[in-house]
Amino acid sequence: MSQNTKEFPLEAEELLGALRDAHAHATGERSQAGRVRRVPVPQPVHGIPPETIRRIRRDLDMTQEEFARLLNVPTVTARSWESGTRNPSGAALRLLQIARTHPEALVAAAT
Repeated sequence: MSQNTKEFPLEAEELLGALRDAHAHATGERSQAGRVRRVPVPQPVHGIPPETIRRIRRDLDMTQEEFARLLNVPTVTARSWESGTRNPSGAALRLLQIARTHPEALVAAAT
């Protein structure tokens, strides 16, 4: 045996069972209902202006400190977004979008 070859036990029955399952699924004999869940994939959020971030916070009737805690970011970060010295990115943009469109969901999820 060469140095690049390794031996491993072949479980023929296990392999055949997996192939039978795959074939049954592929031919529609067995449904995977309940195992597959389709969810819509939202478009990326491309920037939220500082004025909008300020409006979102005010609509929630929160201080900057409370708003930062809601979004799980440092207060200085929330302040910098509102002042325009920094821009939110990634997950923060999605959270801000949720706060703008469904504030009750964000508040409920955080409590």
